[in-house]
Amino acid sequence: MFQPVRGTHDLLSDECRQYRFIVKEAMKVVGYYGFEEISTPIFEFSGVFHRLGETSDVVSKETYTFKDRGGEELTLRPEGTAGIVRAVISNGLAQNAPLKLSYAGSMFRYERPQKGRYRQFEQVGVELIGTANPAADVEVIAMAHHILKALGVEHKVKLEVNTLGDYESRETYKKALLTYLNPLRSKLSPESQDRLERNPLRILDSKSEQDQEMIKEAPVYGDYLNETSKLFFKDVCEGLKVLEIPYKINTRLVRGLDYYCHTTFEFITDALGAHSAVIAGGRYDNLVEMMGGPHLPGVGWGAGVDRLTLLGPELPETRAPVAIIPLGDEAEKVCFKLAQELRYKGIFVDMGYHGNLSKRLKRADKVNATHAIIIGEDEIRAQEALVRDFITGDQEKVSFTKLIDKLIKE
Repeated sequence: MFQPVRGTHDLLSDECRQYRFIVKEAMKVVGYYGFEEISTPIFEFSGVFHRLGETSDVVSKETYTFKDRGGEELTLRPEGTAGIVRAVISNGLAQNAPLKLSYAGSMFRYERPQKGRYRQFEQVGVELIGTANPAADVEVIAMAHHILKALGVEHKVKLEVNTLGDYESRETYKKALLTYLNPLRSKLSPESQDRLERNPLRILDSKSEQDQEMIKEAPVYGDYLNETSKLFFKDVCEGLKVLEIPYKINTRLVRGLDYYCHTTFEFITDALGAHSAVIAGGRYDNLVEMMGGPHLPGVGWGAGVDRLTLLGPELPETRAPVAIIPLGDEAEKVCFKLAQELRYKGIFVDMGYHGNLSKRLKRADKVNATHAIIIGEDEIRAQEALVRDFITGDQEKVSFTKLIDKLIKE
């Protein structure tokens, strides 16, 4: 039998309900901050992603890249930011900056599947493009915190922040880090030995125990920041304090893509059995320019819907249906028409397609119906239905003309 491809999974009804609730709540919250939704294709020309830091793990190992029948090289989007920036440039939106954009959709990365991390995963995110003010960083972090509160899971996560400084600070620190790590090359994990050549900053957040041991005495990023970068990060931290959003500075926190600068942050949890980020983001002041657009600084984040689902947000109660039970062929027609009228009035209706009265009542109980509307030949002649209230246990006859109003009121 066919099975789902490794790293993918089917979303059944309960999971779909959770996903829909999380995305709906997230998009509702970002709307409070003036963000408008944008949707980009799930695949782009590979250059949209591959030119953005060939040294990143996402680009070098994790993208799904293929040639279409026309010979074009395409890549399924591994993250949301690059596609959003491409859309800003190609649609001439830069002139309307600052832009507040939000998105929701599937992303694709070829990585080792694990709890809450799939090769096709759902993400919601925001991008604030066109301002270099640290207040923008505070606002997007506050928005992420707001979403976690709206989902009722903020007590299960902790915010960690760091600064990568500006380009000058980053290059200064990278040289110091290489000076420290190069003599230790043979003691690093094979993956970090590779990163040493391509992206040494990524070694700082390696999960390998041998790497963690090697970087204990590594230079601290904050010691290599210029005054501009220090002031920027100070303003971000003060803004979080003003909003009473608790945070911890993690000097080892970096981003996997090369275009990030200044603020980087993660909302992390241990509730999933490991140190996992559920929302992560940061600032990217040179990305738009790198992609051929004007100089437009930006900041944003992406939230993993799969991981948020595992945190167990409390879902609102689903509306219970009314069960309609026809007895006989003629009653089937009457009930079919009644069911449609009730649905147009906004009432949830469950109508089985077969079975005797006993079986249909059992089904009504199984779907947690509030009422059973029973109609047979006698009820058709009398133009009234037998209505059984499953909550009170009462049963009464109600005329067809008053039935809809009664159910709406209850």
